Order: sequence, then structure tokens, then C-alpha cells
Amino acid sequence: MIFKALNVQGAYQIEIERREDARGFFARAWCEREFRDHQLNPRLVQCNISFNTHAGTLRGLHYQAAPFAEAKLVRCTRGALYDVLLDLRPRSLTFLQHFGTTLTADAYTMLYIPEGCAHGFLTLEDNTEIFYQISEFYAPESARGVRWNDPCFGITLPAPVQVISERDATYPDFVLPDEARA
Repeated sequence: MIFKALNVQGAYQIEIERREDARGFFARAWCEREFRDHQLNPRLVQCNISFNTHAGTLRGLHYQAAPFAEAKLVRCTRGALYDVLLDLRPRSLTFLQHFGTTLTADAYTMLYIPEGCAHGFLTLEDNTEIFYQISEFYAPESARGVRWNDPCFGITLPAPVQVISERDATYPDFVLPDEARA
């Protein structure tokens, strides 16, 4: 796997290394040792699939608060989407910075999203699917979110939002935590 550090501290874009022959290709998409070598959390306790019927569907930006903060490894397995991660760690050098990129099923590119970062995506094609590998069990009491279009973040999406849940559309404006104001 090829690990490319992103502009958000601890976040990576990961590309597979194809071994091709007449049958097609073989590639590793997960290796605990390689994740540890890059100081990434290799713990995997849950895998999720999000299937989205319509292009323009927005999900997120979601995260889990401590003590159930989660790292995520995400990949588009069908269709195409614009994926966004946002650093919400007040002590991070990249606090409030975000990274966005297009992920497609054909590219096999993955994003590693560290604990303390919010994550969301906008589907660019109908019938888009994303596969998540997650380091922590879902804890409803720790589930949090922020609006993608909160002026505090400056996130721009490549297409209009057509479908969004009421919860994702109505998160309140982001307020700096006390530890970030000091």
C-alpha cells in the first residue's frame, strides 16, 4: 500500500499496489503491520456499508466523542463520491482544517480518518456505496456531528446537495471549545 500524508494531521490517502497478470490483479487493502509502521490505529472492530440511491445525497459530517472516538478507513465500492474529513481536535496543529477528494469504485483509493476528525460525503452518482472499517464500536451517546456548510469550516462541495437527513441539515453552528480559545 502507498500511504500519502494529507494536510490534516494524521490523515492519509492510501492507494493499493496492484499485482497484475492475465487474470486481473491482486492487491492488499489492509495490513495491520503497515498501519502500525505509519503510526495509524490498526484496531478494527466494526465494518459498515452505506448505500445511497441518489446522486447528491449528503451524509455527515459525523464523529464520535471520547471515550469512543473512532478512526475510520473508508473506500468507495460502487459509484463515486466526494469525501470530506474535518479536524475537530483543538490541540491539533491542523484544527478546523479539512480535506476533500473524489473517491470512485474504479480507483480503489482509501482515506484514513483519525480519531477526532469528522467525516462526511456527497454522492456523485446514483447507487453509490461506501465501505467503512472502524476502530471503535458505535456508541449512540457519543455520536456527534457538524454541518458541512457551517461558515466556520469553508467546505465547498462539487455538486448541489439533493438529499440530506434533517439531523445533518440542522446541526447548530459550530462553537469553539474552551480549550481552543486559550
